[in-house]
Amino acid sequence: MKILWVKAGGLLPLDTGGKIRSYHMLGKLSCRHDVTFFTFYAEHANDSHGELGRLFTRVISYSLPVSRSKSFGDLANYARHFFSGQPYQIVKYCQAKVAVALRELLKRETFDLIVCDFLVAAGIIPWNLPCPKVLFTHNVEALIWKRHFEVTRSPLWKAISWREWRTTARAERRYLNLADHVLTVSDADRDCFARLIERAKITVIPTGVDVNFFQPAAGEEQLNALVFTGSMDWMPNEDGVFYFVEKILPRIRNQVPDIALLVVGRRPSARLLELSRATAGMQVTGAVEDIRPYVLRGSVYIVPLRVGSGTRLKIFEAMAMGKAVVSTSIGAEGLPVRPGRDIMIADSPDEFALAVVGLLQDHARRGRLGRAARELVVQGHTWDSVGYQLESVLETVVKSAHKDIREQLGLEMAGSIVLSEEKGATD
Repeated sequence: MKILWVKAGGLLPLDTGGKIRSYHMLGKLSCRHDVTFFTFYAEHANDSHGELGRLFTRVISYSLPVSRSKSFGDLANYARHFFSGQPYQIVKYCQAKVAVALRELLKRETFDLIVCDFLVAAGIIPWNLPCPKVLFTHNVEALIWKRHFEVTRSPLWKAISWREWRTTARAERRYLNLADHVLTVSDADRDCFARLIERAKITVIPTGVDVNFFQPAAGEEQLNALVFTGSMDWMPNEDGVFYFVEKILPRIRNQVPDIALLVVGRRPSARLLELSRATAGMQVTGAVEDIRPYVLRGSVYIVPLRVGSGTRLKIFEAMAMGKAVVSTSIGAEGLPVRPGRDIMIADSPDEFALAVVGLLQDHARRGRLGRAARELVVQGHTWDSVGYQLESVLETVVKSAHKDIREQLGLEMAGSIVLSEEKGATD
């Protein structure tokens, strides 16, 4: 297949779950197919997208002047586009020069398939092209904003969340209907979208993990240490950490006074850094080159998310390393986990604290949970298995499109013959 893969937000560095998922899936596809990777993203230092030429047939990348999230410039830009009716992320990244460049590329070349990676990229896709188009959704984006609206206490962010929820819901409905096929990463996301489009038009491509890279290691665990990893400039992660520190950590400390909390991830806000300075035993690292040493230090890996959609790659990474995981239902949403067997699920602050303390105090139980967790991901969630599933779906979409074209041409030819015969009968 000759594939055009269009992605907003770039691919490198591999510092978010979405980038990691796309990178591994693209890597499997490019081994056997002709892949042109078209991406646009916020400009940043040490941009390494030029290195992707070794992975793909061709790389076309655009580094854009984009304000950092929640900065004054970002808020001013948001205000200018408040009445646009479009989700801000689409307005922010789908800039005119990128849309023009993509249209010019599609005038020069034809592709068997276009993959729109994440909803944001949909803003520049020419949806009227006859080439089949697949929308790869890593989340139900409107649901994330709805959950932000429900949990935020700030009047400003509540208003922004409501606006983004409504505009994103409209955009999702529109692009789901325009796409020839839709990919989701969980059954839960598929069920949500099946209320808007035909279920047969949706395929679930589960999350994978590199089980050779993420492995258990004996002797690295730190006593009574909790670890959380994730991009801290993603609002659900920051909200989850604040929720944990304010509502759950004091309950744990009542029984485990020397509890330590390690928060690992890029771009922590000034607000989060201030929280860490005011909280005994809490450390925020910022960006790190390799999260594995930090995950290994944790006695328990926590995912206290209240907001989110899709699936959390971070959970599978921790599971692959044999870690005992405690998560909220939303944190583990969409993953084929078995509560009590390979993960602990707890939603109220009391339940979450109880689950964490129970594991901290029972080394053997932590070990059993961690071993079962690794077994789960090794058996059916490697990137190889996920890549083959994706390839099969895309090939089916292309074959179906070619079949439709042949049938349409057949009908047109049959119509021409009928018209010729009718004309001959009247001559």
